[in-house]
Amino acid sequence: MAGTDGGAFRRMLRRLTSDVEVLDAVDLSEDAEKSGAQRASECACGQEVTVLGRLRSVEFCPQDAEASLRAELFDGSEGITLIWLGRRRIAGIEPGRTMRVRGRLAVRDGRKVLYNPYYEICQAQTP
Repeated sequence: MAGTDGGAFRRMLRRLTSDVEVLDAVDLSEDAEKSGAQRASECACGQEVTVLGRLRSVEFCPQDAEASLRAELFDGSEGITLIWLGRRRIAGIEPGRTMRVRGRLAVRDGRKVLYNPYYEICQAQTP
């Protein structure tokens, strides 16, 4: 029983002294694992993947040959660029949103990319 209390104390101390971004990444990874999603860092080019994460950024890119909406999804292990071709805006797609996305993974300029992914906006997990 004393070991349980010591473990709880160590976890609490780690949470109090760790960097907020590190803690957020750990929480995102745990949420993704619980949901059955794949870790972005373990996904390979050509695979059909399902990833759960939080949008870090969203931007409209008019300079491409075909205008596109781009978003950066971070699951706690790695980021994946989401690109919706021919879209200026999608309701609900905004920074800070938690999303589950599915599609065939590509690699463009060394970055993992999902083109026109299927997506589901999820409720943020509460502790």
